[in-house]
Amino acid sequence: MIEPLFFTPVFQDRVWGGQKLRTDFHYNIESNSVGECWAISAHPNGQSVVSNGIHKGKALGELWKTNRELFGGIEGEKFPLLVKILDANHDLSVQVHPNDAYASNHANGELGKTECWYIIDCDEKAELVFGHHAQSKEELVSMIDQENWNQFLQRIPITKGDFFYVPSGTVHALCKGTVVLETQQNSDTTYRLYDYNRINNDGRKRELHLKQSKDVITIPHQSYQVEAEITEGKNYTVTTFVRSPYFTVEKWEISGHASFKHIYPFLLCSVIEGNGLLKFNNQSFHLQKGDHFLLPAATDTFQLDGWINLIVSYL
Repeated sequence: MIEPLFFTPVFQDRVWGGQKLRTDFHYNIESNSVGECWAISAHPNGQSVVSNGIHKGKALGELWKTNRELFGGIEGEKFPLLVKILDANHDLSVQVHPNDAYASNHANGELGKTECWYIIDCDEKAELVFGHHAQSKEELVSMIDQENWNQFLQRIPITKGDFFYVPSGTVHALCKGTVVLETQQNSDTTYRLYDYNRINNDGRKRELHLKQSKDVITIPHQSYQVEAEITEGKNYTVTTFVRSPYFTVEKWEISGHASFKHIYPFLLCSVIEGNGLLKFNNQSFHLQKGDHFLLPAATDTFQLDGWINLIVSYL
């Protein structure tokens, strides 16, 4: 019998990480500087492992190769998506990601990295670096070379529940006091543009990638306005934030017993608040905050029962 795949996350220490993945999501981690929870990942740098059922102990990347029926039989050499939770206890470096073509040629055949963020929580007066003010390549190069970051970088205020679509080529950085759920292409290629002159534990500054950044930054910055679509049904509200060539990302708010048609190759689901039950293929599974699971294409309908908020993504 085909079952949902629940995953054991992979945790990544970061110089900017903190403790909220332990205190807010109750993950069993000891480090005080965990920056990333790779929740659903088939990337070699952090493979999620199935924690239940007949596939328990298998990595997601392994199942992608051997059990493609779990993913609706769709084609592709690599599992296409990666879901993370990030705890920005300090400012992240200012970054930019390449598109598929540049990454394939310059990053050992990696995919490009278009991503998006749902703001799970943030401090009062929190902000993001999102975009830049250069109007030409010459102006961009000049601002970067002269380290004129205050004039170059665009900062915007954020609040809990905001959503941002971050296409490849977008200058960006999460800032201190922000917890986000990130849905992205299955890639770990990041070009670091500016790191506040921080010193690593080894006493050195982290590597910058100025040439690559200049190559891939979109000029001028394109501001992608998210216009959410809201669909209401019996005991649920679905907010669709983005439909892109790489993924569709939604927030599902469940307030009782709700039934859904399953018309997708697979669904990636992350519980960000509440608890309840998943009823799938005549089986029931308890859900709580911090759970991450994949629903295979195995049944026409499934049910969610309880008071639960999830971030859901699909192709």
